[in-house]
Amino acid sequence: MIKTFDIYFIKLFSKKILLLTLIFFSLTFILTLFEEITFFSETNSEAHLPFLITLLNVPSTLLEIFPFIVLISTQLFFVEIIKRKENELVKINGLDNYYLIKLLTICSFLFGFIIITLYYPLSSKLKFFYFDIKNIYSEDGKYLKHYSGNGLWIKDEIGDEIYIINASSNNKDKFLKNIFINKFDKDFNFIESISSQKVDISSNEWVIEKPIIFKKNKQTQLNEDLLLSSHFNFDKINKSFRDLSSLNLFELFDLKRENQLLGYSSQDVNLHFLKIISLPIYFSIMVIISAIIMLNIKRDKPYVFHVLLGILLSVIIYYINNIFNVFGLTNKIPIYLSVFFPIIFLSIIATIGLIRVNEK
Repeated sequence: MIKTFDIYFIKLFSKKILLLTLIFFSLTFILTLFEEITFFSETNSEAHLPFLITLLNVPSTLLEIFPFIVLISTQLFFVEIIKRKENELVKINGLDNYYLIKLLTICSFLFGFIIITLYYPLSSKLKFFYFDIKNIYSEDGKYLKHYSGNGLWIKDEIGDEIYIINASSNNKDKFLKNIFINKFDKDFNFIESISSQKVDISSNEWVIEKPIIFKKNKQTQLNEDLLLSSHFNFDKINKSFRDLSSLNLFELFDLKRENQLLGYSSQDVNLHFLKIISLPIYFSIMVIISAIIMLNIKRDKPYVFHVLLGILLSVIIYYINNIFNVFGLTNKIPIYLSVFFPIIFLSIIATIGLIRVNEK
């Protein structure tokens, strides 16, 4: 049964999270807006477009900041109740510090669950629209995730044949331009090369317009279109090479499976997927660490000192996470370990801190 104390503290904690979210949303919006204004100043676009596209981009950017929003919100929560001596009132009513920590931990875990189930699907969809609009105003399609300075690269396998495909990308229609297709057998012996100025990829039967075929030192120009079966079509290429933050969890799972079938690396997909689903645990740990810092306040130290200490700690945690993520992406350590080792390490620190905190 939810007690009066529970309702009061849940509301207070929720207000802190909402306030910090609005502050960080505003700051992120302002910083991102300048970048978008610079981008669209070189295009013939409407004046409101930088503002619109910034609104589409900020929610996914904010996702990276949420763990620190939770940490700082917890600190502000404890600053307020300690100033009002409400933590002492809790003890008078037969409760202890564990009560507050347990309550906030449950709230943060549920908040993380809401982020996964409601917020992330929305932010990923908005991110998709963001890239969609950016691609319209970008001549080279560089906002495709795996689009390099040498164009779009695709590896495909049909039967015993391997295709290495390089093309310029055009997201305004369902065509690839300036395409080069190198065909190999299963032992990677060269068979032939196909080039064309334009290829229709609207379906899995690619229509290669008037291709030039290079085979055994012989070049042949066809005056008719050539059909090529592929695992890829316009929609699949768009999804496969989109920024991962624009894919929802189901799309990430499908992309991982497709990459495995085609022999592509799924390390970045796995990393992004695991980081999203681990958010509730991550939030809970951030709450516990923040609570430990605030409940160990020394009277000779101002509150701002402990808040700054928490912010510094959150920055350190952020960089430690990034380092382990890089280790995972470069196969130095298993990808699961790159995500969960920092969480396990922080959990151990939090557990040690909890042993002392209830004595305060």
